[in-house]
Amino acid sequence: MFIGGSDEPFTISSPGEFLFNRHQIIGSSQNGREYLYEALDYVAKGRVKVMAEIFSLDDIAAAYEKVANGNVRFRAVIRN
Repeated sequence: MFIGGSDEPFTISSPGEFLFNRHQIIGSSQNGREYLYEALDYVAKGRVKVMAEIFSLDDIAAAYEKVANGNVRFRAVIRN
């Protein structure tokens, strides 16, 4: 995730790898820096909780299928 802006050009060193790994670039122009600082402060203080669907290592194939089909709720996490 990139937060902020610059007049410098943005380049991707390996577009094929970028696409193959299904990376995304998402931008937003809402709010100002003070809101960013406030949001990062919430994270630093542990007030942000990750919402994830937990899978065991034995269920990794099922987890992959759910993610590939867009049926996973929130984020998929594999627990060893």
